[in-house]
Amino acid sequence: MFKTRRSEDHERRAQRRAHADYTGGVYGSMLASSVIVGAGALGSFPRVELILLLLATGLVFWIAHVHAELFGERMSQRRLNRDVVLRVCREEWPIFKAAIPPAIAVAVSPLFSLGAQGTVWLALIVAVGGQVGWSLAAAFRSGASTRLVVVSAAVNLVLGVLIIVLKVVLTH
Repeated sequence: MFKTRRSEDHERRAQRRAHADYTGGVYGSMLASSVIVGAGALGSFPRVELILLLLATGLVFWIAHVHAELFGERMSQRRLNRDVVLRVCREEWPIFKAAIPPAIAVAVSPLFSLGAQGTVWLALIVAVGGQVGWSLAAAFRSGASTRLVVVSAAVNLVLGVLIIVLKVVLTH
């Protein structure tokens, strides 16, 4: 039976989702947490500065990962073309996406009358929550057992708590 272009596109998208790699999301969330800890250690700061720092750092690391992946493709003698570049950009995009929820948390923090430290804590909790969420999504999407899903979430929660401990140590 012949496949239509539409059904082929749908099948390709389904395969991409089924093989999605959430490593970038976990990594991007840890990166965002580190940025937040660093900014929080400096004391008071304009919120806009932290939002821009989170988004710019996520963007720069996304570009760096795309570059490294494409360089690796080139080194393995694969020809780079538009499709390969777009695929790599898409695959690495979670690194940037992970910076968005903590940036939003910083942006809405005045609605909760949070000062600089309260804003940092809110953004840090959101970033660590994102890290755990990305790991859960990866485990569920891969069809992992319940035990492995729990282990994945626990490991990422411990890593997030380590970043929080770092924040406490740096600011006290």
